[in-house]
Amino acid sequence: MEAEAADGPPGGIEGTLSCFSFNQDCTSLAIGTKAGYKLFSLSSVERLDQVHGSNEIPDVYIVERLFSSSLVVVVSRTKPRQMNVYHFKKGTEICNYSYSSNILSIRLNRQRLLVCLEESIYIHNIKDMKLLKTILDVPANPTGLCALSINHSNSYVAYPGSLTTGEIVLYDGHSLKTVCTIAAHEGTLAAVTFNASGSKLASASEKGTVIRVFSVPDGQKLYEFRRGMKRYVTISSLVFSMDSQFLCASSNTETVHIFKLEHLTNRWAPGVTRSLG
Repeated sequence: MEAEAADGPPGGIEGTLSCFSFNQDCTSLAIGTKAGYKLFSLSSVERLDQVHGSNEIPDVYIVERLFSSSLVVVVSRTKPRQMNVYHFKKGTEICNYSYSSNILSIRLNRQRLLVCLEESIYIHNIKDMKLLKTILDVPANPTGLCALSINHSNSYVAYPGSLTTGEIVLYDGHSLKTVCTIAAHEGTLAAVTFNASGSKLASASEKGTVIRVFSVPDGQKLYEFRRGMKRYVTISSLVFSMDSQFLCASSNTETVHIFKLEHLTNRWAPGVTRSLG
């Protein structure tokens, strides 16, 4: 795949990449570098077309774009406690917020903006950036592990509920109340993600041998996929296909596993077990 540059900061991506993220519907790729950040369109599988680039903020380690809009959220290592929100087509800063400790991750949908610190989560109304809720009872979460449903009609949030086990707290980003807790794994959580509609939640523990899928909001287990029994791996990413028919997992073994989510009424595929409640 070749990258075709548009107006933006000079220099290639190679050797300067510090972070990257897909937007919520995977139509755009955001890349943070030592020099700034770049946004690319994913309309072609053969090349990346750069749609924007900026070097106003150096050493970017978090960059998130809201769908295909002009809103982009950026965090720099020079000010790791400050979130900057920009309208990149107008070239203006919408606002910035500072927090009590380093920002570890940011999640967006059309209603909510989620800022995750090591021991707290901040929920903003994305329309006016008003702070709606601060969740303080978060166990130490040094990787900033959390998920936000991209379906703005529910805005469910998921984050670790324990330091020692794979408990998941499911939180309603609209009503600003805890929905339930899910005892997902024996070991601590390594990855968690919602499907596009926010009706399913997938998770993996630090062992990386089992991936489970739960229904939302009741937290009932729907599927269990086994990667293997003998070798522990670190699962770095979980993602559903947009139609929720497939679940993809990547790990430190340089492999990608794709699992098919059969309908519950169908015959179960090898490696999938059904929860009866």
